[in-house]
Amino acid sequence: MAGARAAILDAVKSALSIEEIEVLPPGPGEVQVKYVASGVCHSDLHAITGDMLHPLPVILGHEGGGIVEAVGSGVTTCQVGDHVLTSYIPSCGTCSYCTIGRPNLCALRDRPRHLMLDGTSRFRRRDGSFVNHFLQVSSFATRAVLLQEGVIPIRKDAPLDVVCLVSCGVTAGMGAVLNRAKVKPGSTVVVFGCGGVGLNVIQAAELAGAGRVIAVDRLPYKLGLAEEFGATHLIDASKEDPVKRVHEITGGVGADYAFEAIGAPRVIETMLECLHRGGEAYIIGVSPHGARISIDPSLLVQERVLSGSSFGGSRQRVDLPMIVDLFMQGKVKLRELVSRRLGLDDVNRAFELLNRGEVARSVLVYT
Repeated sequence: MAGARAAILDAVKSALSIEEIEVLPPGPGEVQVKYVASGVCHSDLHAITGDMLHPLPVILGHEGGGIVEAVGSGVTTCQVGDHVLTSYIPSCGTCSYCTIGRPNLCALRDRPRHLMLDGTSRFRRRDGSFVNHFLQVSSFATRAVLLQEGVIPIRKDAPLDVVCLVSCGVTAGMGAVLNRAKVKPGSTVVVFGCGGVGLNVIQAAELAGAGRVIAVDRLPYKLGLAEEFGATHLIDASKEDPVKRVHEITGGVGADYAFEAIGAPRVIETMLECLHRGGEAYIIGVSPHGARISIDPSLLVQERVLSGSSFGGSRQRVDLPMIVDLFMQGKVKLRELVSRRLGLDDVNRAFELLNRGEVARSVLVYT
């Protein structure tokens, strides 16, 4: 049994408390990871606000980077000393989704994600009570036990306090462009929301050879980042009608692709209106529990496509190490995403910055 420090959410809309906890040893097929760093993502914030329903208490965090400390029996995908990223969607490799090449939709997603596969937790408070996992990752702790299916080995020379962002936001954004939409060279792409995910949609669109990349946000700071990441046109939605402006930029035609990285129903409706006939719109953002959208069916009859993207349609064991390699080769921006580096004690401050839109990503650094 090992000790750890962790940020625990006990009640919705409350601050996280920093506590010393006990981490039970990894069971069969499980891996103990000492986290080096974790990104702070909007999905974590959704759990705090109650927009995402989750059993409490819980240790949040799902953009983790760390080093394998111990493995349980039967573990074959990694070994002690490996540098790893986390995959908040596990991939078993044998279910119908995995075997047809869609491991991001793995059947393990249908199992309770707040516990390990045996139905128990590996986190215990000093009073003996157990704490829930978050997506079987819980990277707001200095160490945790994960499923081997959610641990992805990467090269050891990559800085974990930077590449940890590949564990969610980077892959979710880039993969939506490269895997799901398969954006074609010369096309026009519109991106709604220029936070950590949206910025990666933008840089992936540039990598794919898009002719125009139109960034839409309400914050000048975010629009400045969008330009740095490759946006060719900027729309301040607090001052302009995005639909009207997109059609002006495209000569009245409309965009080929639109991506939404906010999770706001009205924005989802708006991005569909920015497309030309036959255009494609992709939802990436997580909407509040119970949210609904209302669209004009005639937009779809004209062969516009509305779809979604889960973890960027990624093949986790291929795509995460590949993105890390591209970063190390200077072909993908990651350092530029890190607006703040904070310690675990500052986790509530990180959420304040995120909620106010003052960061692309904050990273909690533990060592």
